[in-house]
Amino acid sequence: MALRKILTQEEPTLYKTCRPVTEFTPRLHQLLDDMKDTLLESEGVGLAAPQVGILRRAVLVVETNVPEGEDEYVIELINPELLESEGEQDGPEGCLSVPGEFGLVKRPMHVKVRAQDRYGQWFEMSGDELTARCLCHEMDHLNGIVFTSKCERMLTEDEIRNLQNKEH
Repeated sequence: MALRKILTQEEPTLYKTCRPVTEFTPRLHQLLDDMKDTLLESEGVGLAAPQVGILRRAVLVVETNVPEGEDEYVIELINPELLESEGEQDGPEGCLSVPGEFGLVKRPMHVKVRAQDRYGQWFEMSGDELTARCLCHEMDHLNGIVFTSKCERMLTEDEIRNLQNKEH
């Protein structure tokens, strides 16, 4: 298990466009494994390679829409592309690179994406609600976009406290 340092919003790397992954090697697998450990340790729902200083098009997303009694799981997406989006949700969003801050961001309610797995095989998947939000958020990171640039407004400390109280 190797944890990687998560870059914060002051780091210029977060605002750069990532290059496609072209080699599906053990080095990529190590990056994905380290990203998964880092994501789970930080208790986030998504992590993009640029957040750990790697300018490659790779993201992890936790699938939270699972049937009762089943465990959430991490999805690896290499070179993801948005195929379609439907509906709209407007809600609070945070980021591991912007710790402790949340803002209101409009995102699609449903998305369909195409991506490659760690071996280079293409697949398609759909995501709804939080998973759709997370997919869009992480794919934005690949284009140098941090959620704060898409916020309608940032939430106050009282609003954040109220959100956290609802979750517990």
